[in-house]
Amino acid sequence: MKATLDFVNGPAWPWVRLVLYLVGIMSFVGLNAAYLVWVERKGAARFQRRPGPMEVGPQGLLQPIADAVKLLTKQVLVPPTGDRTLFRLAPVFVMAPGLMCLATIPFSEAIGAIDFNLGLIMVFAFGSINVMAVMLGGWASRNKYAIISAARVVSQNVAYEIPMLLVVITMLMITGTMSLREIVDQQAGCFWHWNALNLTANPLAPVTFVIFFTCMLAETNRAPFDMAEAESELVAGAFTEYAGMGFGVFFMAEYANILVGCSLATILFFGGWQSPIGIWSGLFWFLIKLYLLIFTVVWIRWTFPRTQFYKLLNLSWKILIPISLATLVLTSVMLKLFKHS
Repeated sequence: MKATLDFVNGPAWPWVRLVLYLVGIMSFVGLNAAYLVWVERKGAARFQRRPGPMEVGPQGLLQPIADAVKLLTKQVLVPPTGDRTLFRLAPVFVMAPGLMCLATIPFSEAIGAIDFNLGLIMVFAFGSINVMAVMLGGWASRNKYAIISAARVVSQNVAYEIPMLLVVITMLMITGTMSLREIVDQQAGCFWHWNALNLTANPLAPVTFVIFFTCMLAETNRAPFDMAEAESELVAGAFTEYAGMGFGVFFMAEYANILVGCSLATILFFGGWQSPIGIWSGLFWFLIKLYLLIFTVVWIRWTFPRTQFYKLLNLSWKILIPISLATLVLTSVMLKLFKHS
């Protein structure tokens, strides 16, 4: 017993704890990627009034396992004219940032891999690598469709990172901290304390959340902003030359990024693990809010058609950036007035 306590209190324990959490996060991401695909296929079927997957298991529940086996048995081919090293490294680069971001996100008061005072900065620092990995995969393929897609992805992410960061800066001014745990603690109490509904602290709180959520859809390359794939125009976009688990890892990374984006939205705007009725806070409430946001992401994909590329950029540069700047200025003025009143 004493040896166990010495190990837990010793200098090696934080690193062992981090490794264990990372293994758990990888399992969590893999399970989510498998069954969110099932949810998405079933959701698309319901929206289009058809049954969806039904053959493998009851209601098609074993379809993700069958898909995984199929991908694992396929050969990973490298295009003859492509860069072999970069082509193989791109799926690794696209998966790693999502896992590192999830390592900093607290799912409850007791569940979290590591607690950073600057956790929000770490999420955005690692999150910005994702676009570079997609661009690398497209460029290394030496395929004209993949290269066009890579250029689109860079333009899209640069455009939508600006309003997202402006919104996050607004939230930082309101909360006064970059610690994700402290941001959640400040939203304790009933649901009107949540940053998405707290009109006293931010009169444009719902608008702020809508901007963040829209930018999150664009950053994760989800419809109607899925220019990284754009099957009707670019075959499969940046992933055209990838087969087997090479394509599967890109697919898993997309859902990992959705998990990161919706988890961050839950923490910043909906009180994280805080209960909407002020009691019984915990992991249950975090997961409820997280999966409601993920369902909304799926809902939007199968409701709105893909937008044209120039309209996508105009939405950011001409609408979202001015509104997010106005929100930032208004919040600054309010904080200054209340400070001196």
